[in-house]
Amino acid sequence: MLVAEQAVRRGARVSVVDVCTAAVAALPVGGAGLSAMSRTAASHPLCSTDDISEQLEELQLTLGEGPCVDAFLRGSAVLTSDLRTTELQDHWAVFADAALEAGARAVFSLPLQKGAISPGVLDLYANIPTLLDTEELADALAFADLATLLLLDTRIDETGAPTGGPVPDRSVEDLGAYRAEIDQASGMLTAQLGVGIEEAFVRLRAHAYTRGRRLADVAADVVARRLRFSPDAEPDQAEEET
Repeated sequence: MLVAEQAVRRGARVSVVDVCTAAVAALPVGGAGLSAMSRTAASHPLCSTDDISEQLEELQLTLGEGPCVDAFLRGSAVLTSDLRTTELQDHWAVFADAALEAGARAVFSLPLQKGAISPGVLDLYANIPTLLDTEELADALAFADLATLLLLDTRIDETGAPTGGPVPDRSVEDLGAYRAEIDQASGMLTAQLGVGIEEAFVRLRAHAYTRGRRLADVAADVVARRLRFSPDAEPDQAEEET
């Protein structure tokens, strides 16, 4: 099995990293990324196979729009064969252009689901207009099912902290640190701005997008007190601490 072979090459237990790598090898796509998602917290990238897939995960996290977001909210696959279509550019006004600039032309987002549990989304991209045939779509869904089982096996709770047992792979440890810092920064902004946690996260995300920075980097600056937000400033504004 491709996924197991990837794990053997890494010399580690099977993880979602291996699912992403195997999906790229088996399907007519150029890269894959996977984000853990929640209806009560920010999405968090878990893995990506190349720079473009990494950018796509970060873009959707920062913008709060795109096929990954739609797939998670709808609970069904979003298969985008060509991002240049007018309808999609209208629907994802910012993401579509940004994704095209990054080098993606087609994006396939598959929600990770087991019963009522939805821990994230698997994203696949191609750099040319692409359609998945019936067999390829079935394979893509199988990869998503396996990723779901692996992600649930890590038993990560809604705060991003392991609920018990060993952490299967370093990528999950990274997720906990990534998520904790963003949550901590959002919490600090609730005090600085006098707003709720959701509005604080929106402000954090707006600042990251307008500055062309990663959300995690902005969060790190807030936590380290290098960056402070003012309730009187524009939503995307902040000032460096002296």
